[in-house]
Amino acid sequence: MPDLDFERHVPHAPEQMYELVADLDSYPRFIPNCSRMKVERDRGTSDDIRFARMTIRFGPLTQSYTSRVHADPATRTITARAVDGPFSHLDSRWVFEPEGAGTCVRFSIDFKINNPLIAAVAEPAFAAKQDEILDAFVEEAQRRYR
Repeated sequence: MPDLDFERHVPHAPEQMYELVADLDSYPRFIPNCSRMKVERDRGTSDDIRFARMTIRFGPLTQSYTSRVHADPATRTITARAVDGPFSHLDSRWVFEPEGAGTCVRFSIDFKINNPLIAAVAEPAFAAKQDEILDAFVEEAQRRYR
């Protein structure tokens, strides 16, 4: 179902926004519904590749999934692909481009939930949540980099 694209213009440097999104361990402090994050480096590569297990909570429901996250400081891009959990696929990409005195932050995500019954309810809610999550990054940048 979802193939979503978002864009925000922020008054912070591209390197700062890249650093914020790459700071996976801090997500539970400011990302809505993210209750836990466990991050491990992929020791089999010299690139910045990590496995991040995120636990999300919606009311009484809790779900965890692991993504393989590749952060590339040279191109200021961060990509993630789910490797387990409730998704048949989940791919996301962050791009941070200089724009005037700030940054154009682009975020795209494409996902599908495995179980069709759960997908009928959860996919629209998860899709709607992405805009709120991007806003949380912008607010966190304001706190960190004012």
